[in-house]
Amino acid sequence: MHIDLNAFFASAEEIRDPSLKGKPILIGHEGRSGIVSTASYAARQKGCHSGQPMFQALRLCPTAKVIKPDFTYYKVLSVSFFSYLKEVSPLIEQASIDEAYVDVTAALSKRKDPVGYLRRLQFALKERTGLSCSIGIASSKWLAKMGSDLKKPMGLTILHNRDIPKVIFPLPIESFWGIGKKTAPELRSLGINTIGDLYRKLVAEDPATYQTLGKFAYTCLDWLKGKGDDVVHTEKDDPKSIGNSTTLSRDMTGFFEVRSAVKDLCEEVSMRAKNARKAGSTLTLAVKDTSFKLHTRSHSFSEPTFEARVLFAEAEKLYRRYFEAMDVRLVGISLSKLVDPLKRTVQTTLWNYEQYENMDKTRSLINEINRKLKKPLLRRGSEAKDED
Repeated sequence: MHIDLNAFFASAEEIRDPSLKGKPILIGHEGRSGIVSTASYAARQKGCHSGQPMFQALRLCPTAKVIKPDFTYYKVLSVSFFSYLKEVSPLIEQASIDEAYVDVTAALSKRKDPVGYLRRLQFALKERTGLSCSIGIASSKWLAKMGSDLKKPMGLTILHNRDIPKVIFPLPIESFWGIGKKTAPELRSLGINTIGDLYRKLVAEDPATYQTLGKFAYTCLDWLKGKGDDVVHTEKDDPKSIGNSTTLSRDMTGFFEVRSAVKDLCEEVSMRAKNARKAGSTLTLAVKDTSFKLHTRSHSFSEPTFEARVLFAEAEKLYRRYFEAMDVRLVGISLSKLVDPLKRTVQTTLWNYEQYENMDKTRSLINEINRKLKKPLLRRGSEAKDED
């Protein structure tokens, strides 16, 4: 199962302020350099979308309300989302702050009405957290992801491999998950307008198509044959590293364009490290260029850390030094050489020890109160600070 929260950031703002429901909302920063992070469905009907320059979105929808993102608040809701998924299956692979792959083999095999079960799952999540989601069920991750994208919001799509020619092939090439906005026009110039066109070119071993896609062409062909990765990769109880990556909404160049994505990733990795009671000594920045080649650079800290601001500062230095001129389609952040700050044998200051210990006690208390309230209403004061 691929499960994806619908317009997550915009939905989160609607939960906080119900008067916004049904209205056009743009999450992001105003000004000519501002980029739309998320658009509500009302704004999408006017042509607004994520990754779009904010000034262009406001031209299309002048009445839209622009809201500065509050990632601390979004992460609180994300934790509730993933806590709920753990009740469905212990086999969960977090794809981003608002989506995951879940192995539901055991859960569905016990159900006489799997469709009804999945619908109840959607509505129970909505009732508990206020968040709506779309679900795709398939035999591979790629096909499940394509399925969840087909119907939004609150969509449910079950795709068998035999459905690929009928359901997937007619879709425009831009909807192929994994093919970016820069590559899609190149494929159209080759006469590839639909996913089915791509499949036929690949089967026919068209040289121009293989040259355009490189090694990724073979992966695409496997996906379209219903093969591909079908393993949900869960983290071990004591992970060796904690990381997240995201495919960008478009090919981007320069740190200014990827800054928001890198910051979000650092925040996510920081949150997961804190929840796992881990701090790391090595930060790794990964980028994938437009030819799908992965590049990595790392930095080692003098002391283990889980602080998002520290991770972001070093990630920026690495990016500006090694990748500033590169056209990038994916960025990733990981923290490795993990230790438990409370179990380190090296000497640490009393202030650092007490800071971590108090943070942990406070978080536990907040989580307990939120569980009793059945809503994630509380958070630490330090998390409520205005962030740039």
